[in-house]
Amino acid sequence: MSAQPRLAVFKFASCDGCQLSLLSLEDELLQLAARVDVVHFLEATSRIEPGPYDVALVEGSITTADDEQRIQQVRRDSKFLVTLGACATAGGIQALKNWSGSEAFVNAVYARPDYIRTLETSTAIADHVAVDFELRGCPINKYQLLEVLQSLLAGRRPRTPTHCVCVECKRRGTVCVTVAQGIACLGPVTQAGCGALCPAYDRGCYGCYGPSEQPNLVPLTDHLRAGGMKAEAIATALRSFNAYAPAFRQESDRLAAEVAERESTP
Repeated sequence: MSAQPRLAVFKFASCDGCQLSLLSLEDELLQLAARVDVVHFLEATSRIEPGPYDVALVEGSITTADDEQRIQQVRRDSKFLVTLGACATAGGIQALKNWSGSEAFVNAVYARPDYIRTLETSTAIADHVAVDFELRGCPINKYQLLEVLQSLLAGRRPRTPTHCVCVECKRRGTVCVTVAQGIACLGPVTQAGCGALCPAYDRGCYGCYGPSEQPNLVPLTDHLRAGGMKAEAIATALRSFNAYAPAFRQESDRLAAEVAERESTP
Protein backbone atom coordinates (compact mmCIF):
# COMPACT_ATOMS: atom_id res chain seq x y z
CA MET A 1 0.00 0.00 0.00
CA SER A 2 1.32 3.42 -0.93
CA ALA A 3 1.68 6.21 1.62
CA GLN A 4 -1.32 7.97 0.08
CA PRO A 5 -4.78 6.39 -0.32
CA ARG A 6 -5.15 4.75 -3.73
CA LEU A 7 -8.13 5.97 -5.78
CA ALA A 8 -9.57 4.15 -8.80
CA VAL A 9 -12.44 5.18 -11.08
CA PHE A 10 -14.29 2.58 -13.16
CA LYS A 11 -16.85 2.88 -15.95
CA PHE A 12 -19.61 0.46 -16.86
CA ALA A 13 -22.65 1.21 -19.09
CA SER A 14 -22.97 4.99 -18.91
CA CYS A 15 -22.37 8.29 -20.70
CA ASP A 16 -19.27 9.32 -18.67
CA GLY A 17 -21.07 12.39 -17.30
CA CYS A 18 -20.44 11.52 -13.66
CA GLN A 19 -16.72 10.99 -14.28
CA LEU A 20 -16.65 14.39 -15.98
CA SER A 21 -18.19 15.87 -12.81
CA LEU A 22 -15.06 14.75 -10.98
CA LEU A 23 -12.85 16.43 -13.58
CA SER A 24 -15.01 19.57 -13.37
CA LEU A 25 -13.89 20.14 -9.79
CA GLU A 26 -10.85 21.95 -11.26
CA ASP A 27 -9.08 23.75 -8.36
CA GLU A 28 -10.53 21.37 -5.78
CA LEU A 29 -9.36 18.44 -7.90
CA LEU A 30 -5.78 19.68 -7.72
CA GLN A 31 -5.98 19.79 -3.93
CA LEU A 32 -7.54 16.33 -3.88
CA ALA A 33 -4.86 14.94 -6.20
CA ALA A 34 -2.25 16.03 -3.67
CA ARG A 35 -3.88 13.82 -1.04
CA VAL A 36 -4.59 10.66 -3.04
CA ASP A 37 -2.80 8.50 -5.57
CA VAL A 38 -5.01 8.18 -8.66
CA VAL A 39 -4.01 4.76 -10.00
CA HIS A 40 -6.87 3.95 -12.40
CA PHE A 41 -8.99 6.57 -14.17
CA LEU A 42 -9.21 5.98 -17.92
CA GLU A 43 -11.25 9.15 -18.50
CA ALA A 44 -8.28 11.22 -17.35
CA THR A 45 -5.09 9.17 -17.62
CA SER A 46 -3.64 6.10 -19.29
CA ARG A 47 -2.12 5.01 -15.99
CA ILE A 48 -3.51 1.64 -14.98
CA GLU A 49 -2.44 -0.14 -11.82
CA PRO A 50 -3.97 -3.24 -10.25
CA GLY A 51 -5.63 -3.25 -6.84
CA PRO A 52 -5.97 -3.15 -3.99
CA TYR A 53 -7.65 0.26 -3.94
CA ASP A 54 -8.63 2.28 -0.90
CA VAL A 55 -11.54 3.92 -2.73
CA ALA A 56 -13.21 2.86 -5.98
CA LEU A 57 -15.67 5.17 -7.71
CA VAL A 58 -17.97 3.28 -10.06
CA GLU A 59 -20.05 4.87 -12.80
CA GLY A 60 -22.55 2.95 -14.94
CA SER A 61 -24.93 0.00 -14.79
CA ILE A 62 -24.42 -3.71 -15.34
CA THR A 63 -25.59 -4.65 -18.85
CA THR A 64 -23.30 -7.47 -20.03
CA ALA A 65 -21.97 -10.77 -18.71
CA ASP A 66 -18.46 -9.24 -18.73
CA ASP A 67 -19.78 -6.41 -16.56
CA GLU A 68 -21.06 -8.95 -14.04
CA GLN A 69 -17.63 -10.51 -13.73
CA ARG A 70 -15.68 -7.25 -13.76
CA ILE A 71 -17.68 -5.62 -10.94
CA GLN A 72 -16.98 -8.64 -8.75
CA GLN A 73 -13.25 -8.08 -9.25
CA VAL A 74 -13.59 -4.35 -8.53
CA ARG A 75 -15.37 -5.18 -5.30
CA ARG A 76 -12.68 -7.65 -4.23
CA ASP A 77 -9.98 -5.08 -4.95
CA SER A 78 -11.63 -2.15 -3.13
CA LYS A 79 -11.85 -1.20 0.53
CA PHE A 80 -14.62 1.34 -0.13
CA LEU A 81 -16.83 1.16 -3.21
CA VAL A 82 -18.89 4.25 -4.07
CA THR A 83 -21.42 4.25 -6.90
CA LEU A 84 -21.87 7.46 -8.90
CA GLY A 85 -25.05 8.57 -10.61
CA ALA A 86 -28.37 7.19 -11.78
CA CYS A 87 -26.87 4.42 -13.92
CA ALA A 88 -24.82 2.96 -11.09
CA THR A 89 -27.46 3.45 -8.39
CA ALA A 90 -30.65 2.60 -10.33
CA GLY A 91 -29.77 1.11 -13.73
CA GLY A 92 -30.00 4.42 -15.59
CA ILE A 93 -32.09 5.39 -18.59
CA GLN A 94 -30.98 2.14 -20.24
CA ALA A 95 -33.06 0.25 -17.64
CA LEU A 96 -36.10 1.11 -19.75
CA LYS A 97 -35.32 -2.07 -21.66
CA ASN A 98 -36.13 -4.02 -18.49
CA TRP A 99 -39.81 -3.65 -19.32
CA SER A 100 -39.56 -4.43 -23.03
CA GLY A 101 -36.66 -6.83 -23.51
CA SER A 102 -33.31 -5.88 -24.97
CA GLU A 103 -33.69 -7.31 -28.48
CA ALA A 104 -35.86 -4.49 -29.81
CA PHE A 105 -33.51 -1.86 -28.41
CA VAL A 106 -30.39 -3.56 -29.78
CA ASN A 107 -31.96 -3.89 -33.24
CA ALA A 108 -32.96 -0.22 -33.22
CA VAL A 109 -29.57 1.13 -32.13
CA TYR A 110 -26.90 -1.03 -33.77
CA ALA A 111 -26.28 -1.57 -37.47
CA ARG A 112 -25.01 -5.09 -36.74
CA PRO A 113 -26.94 -6.27 -33.67
CA ASP A 114 -25.60 -9.80 -34.20
CA TYR A 115 -22.27 -8.52 -32.82
CA ILE A 116 -23.83 -7.36 -29.56
CA ARG A 117 -23.87 -9.51 -26.44
CA THR A 118 -26.02 -7.98 -23.72
CA LEU A 119 -28.05 -8.99 -20.72
CA GLU A 120 -31.82 -8.68 -20.80
CA THR A 121 -31.67 -6.11 -18.01
CA SER A 122 -29.72 -3.05 -16.94
CA THR A 123 -29.26 -3.10 -13.18
CA ALA A 124 -27.62 -1.12 -10.40
CA ILE A 125 -24.20 -2.00 -9.03
CA ALA A 126 -25.78 -2.79 -5.64
CA ASP A 127 -27.79 -5.59 -7.28
CA HIS A 128 -24.50 -7.43 -7.81
CA VAL A 129 -22.07 -6.45 -5.04
CA ALA A 130 -22.06 -4.71 -1.68
CA VAL A 131 -21.85 -0.93 -2.03
CA ASP A 132 -20.49 1.29 0.74
CA PHE A 133 -22.09 4.54 -0.41
CA GLU A 134 -24.40 5.67 -3.22
CA LEU A 135 -24.17 9.14 -4.73
CA ARG A 136 -27.28 10.00 -6.73
CA GLY A 137 -27.88 12.26 -9.71
CA CYS A 138 -27.86 12.44 -13.49
CA PRO A 139 -25.21 13.70 -13.41
CA ILE A 140 -23.99 13.82 -9.83
CA ASN A 141 -23.39 17.08 -7.97
CA LYS A 142 -19.62 17.55 -8.11
CA TYR A 143 -19.53 19.20 -4.67
CA GLN A 144 -21.35 16.22 -3.18
CA LEU A 145 -18.67 14.02 -4.73
CA LEU A 146 -16.00 16.19 -3.13
CA GLU A 147 -17.77 15.77 0.21
CA VAL A 148 -17.78 12.00 -0.24
CA LEU A 149 -14.08 11.82 -1.04
CA GLN A 150 -13.04 14.20 1.73
CA SER A 151 -15.19 12.29 4.22
CA LEU A 152 -13.68 8.95 3.30
CA LEU A 153 -10.19 10.41 3.61
CA ALA A 154 -11.12 11.76 7.04
CA GLY A 155 -12.62 8.46 8.16
CA ARG A 156 -16.19 9.73 8.56
CA ARG A 157 -19.45 8.97 6.78
CA PRO A 158 -20.32 11.45 4.00
CA ARG A 159 -23.08 13.95 4.67
CA THR A 160 -25.28 14.35 1.62
CA PRO A 161 -28.98 15.34 1.60
CA THR A 162 -31.73 12.72 1.72
CA HIS A 163 -34.66 15.16 1.87
CA CYS A 164 -36.77 16.08 -1.14
CA VAL A 165 -36.32 18.80 -3.77
CA CYS A 166 -39.17 20.83 -2.26
CA VAL A 167 -36.86 21.81 0.60
CA GLU A 168 -34.41 23.26 -1.90
CA CYS A 169 -37.21 25.23 -3.57
CA LYS A 170 -38.10 26.77 -0.24
CA ARG A 171 -34.47 27.61 0.52
CA ARG A 172 -33.98 29.49 -2.76
CA GLY A 173 -37.41 31.16 -2.60
CA THR A 174 -38.83 29.39 -5.64
CA VAL A 175 -42.62 29.43 -5.82
CA CYS A 176 -44.06 25.91 -6.14
CA VAL A 177 -44.71 25.32 -9.84
CA THR A 178 -47.43 22.78 -9.10
CA VAL A 179 -49.39 25.03 -6.76
CA ALA A 180 -48.91 28.26 -8.73
CA GLN A 181 -49.01 26.98 -12.30
CA GLY A 182 -50.39 23.45 -12.19
CA ILE A 183 -47.14 22.01 -13.60
CA ALA A 184 -46.53 18.34 -12.89
CA CYS A 185 -43.48 18.01 -10.64
CA LEU A 186 -41.69 15.05 -9.01
CA GLY A 187 -39.98 17.32 -6.48
CA PRO A 188 -41.97 16.05 -3.46
CA VAL A 189 -40.61 12.51 -3.94
CA THR A 190 -37.16 13.22 -5.43
CA GLN A 191 -33.94 13.48 -3.43
CA ALA A 192 -32.35 16.91 -3.25
CA GLY A 193 -28.98 17.69 -4.76
CA CYS A 194 -29.55 19.75 -7.89
CA GLY A 195 -30.46 22.98 -6.12
CA ALA A 196 -34.03 22.73 -7.46
CA LEU A 197 -32.76 23.79 -10.86
CA CYS A 198 -35.80 22.92 -12.99
CA PRO A 199 -38.49 24.52 -10.78
CA ALA A 200 -36.39 27.69 -10.71
CA TYR A 201 -36.99 27.90 -14.46
CA ASP A 202 -40.72 27.10 -14.31
CA ARG A 203 -40.30 23.40 -15.09
CA GLY A 204 -41.34 20.46 -12.99
CA CYS A 205 -38.69 18.24 -11.40
CA TYR A 206 -37.80 15.23 -13.59
CA GLY A 207 -36.55 13.04 -10.74
CA CYS A 208 -32.86 13.14 -11.73
CA TYR A 209 -31.68 12.27 -8.22
CA GLY A 210 -34.05 9.36 -7.68
CA PRO A 211 -36.45 8.78 -4.79
CA SER A 212 -35.95 10.72 -1.57
CA GLU A 213 -35.43 8.91 1.73
CA GLN A 214 -39.13 8.38 2.44
CA PRO A 215 -40.99 9.00 -0.83
CA ASN A 216 -44.77 8.89 -0.70
CA LEU A 217 -45.61 8.16 -4.31
CA VAL A 218 -49.30 7.27 -4.21
CA PRO A 219 -50.56 10.58 -2.75
CA LEU A 220 -48.45 12.48 -5.29
CA THR A 221 -49.67 10.48 -8.28
CA ASP A 222 -53.26 10.77 -6.98
CA HIS A 223 -52.78 14.54 -6.80
CA LEU A 224 -51.41 14.68 -10.34
CA ARG A 225 -54.33 12.64 -11.62
CA ALA A 226 -56.79 14.90 -9.82
CA GLY A 227 -55.16 17.77 -11.71
CA GLY A 228 -55.89 16.08 -15.04
CA MET A 229 -52.68 14.13 -15.73
CA LYS A 230 -53.36 10.66 -17.12
CA ALA A 231 -52.03 7.56 -15.38
CA GLU A 232 -49.96 6.54 -18.40
CA ALA A 233 -48.31 9.97 -18.53
CA ILE A 234 -47.40 9.76 -14.84
CA ALA A 235 -45.96 6.28 -15.32
CA THR A 236 -43.86 7.61 -18.21
CA ALA A 237 -42.61 10.49 -16.04
CA LEU A 238 -41.45 8.02 -13.40
CA ARG A 239 -39.68 5.92 -16.02
CA SER A 240 -36.78 8.18 -16.87
CA PHE A 241 -33.30 8.55 -15.39
CA ASN A 242 -34.10 6.53 -12.27
CA ALA A 243 -36.84 4.35 -13.72
CA TYR A 244 -35.68 1.17 -11.99
CA ALA A 245 -35.19 2.69 -8.55
CA PRO A 246 -37.53 0.56 -6.40
CA ALA A 247 -39.95 3.31 -5.33
CA PHE A 248 -40.33 4.76 -8.83
CA ARG A 249 -40.52 1.30 -10.39
CA GLN A 250 -43.23 0.05 -8.05
CA GLU A 251 -45.49 3.05 -8.58
CA SER A 252 -45.01 3.13 -12.36
CA ASP A 253 -45.76 -0.60 -12.49
CA ARG A 254 -48.93 -0.04 -10.46
CA LEU A 255 -50.11 2.69 -12.79
CA ALA A 256 -49.18 0.73 -15.92
CA ALA A 257 -51.07 -2.32 -14.63
CA GLU A 258 -54.11 -0.14 -13.97
CA VAL A 259 -53.97 1.24 -17.51
CA ALA A 260 -53.58 -2.26 -18.99
CA GLU A 261 -56.54 -3.55 -16.98
CA ARG A 262 -58.70 -0.63 -18.08
CA GLU A 263 -57.81 -1.11 -21.74
CA SER A 264 -58.52 -4.85 -21.58
CA THR A 265 -61.95 -4.35 -20.05
CA PRO A 266 -64.69 -4.44 -22.73
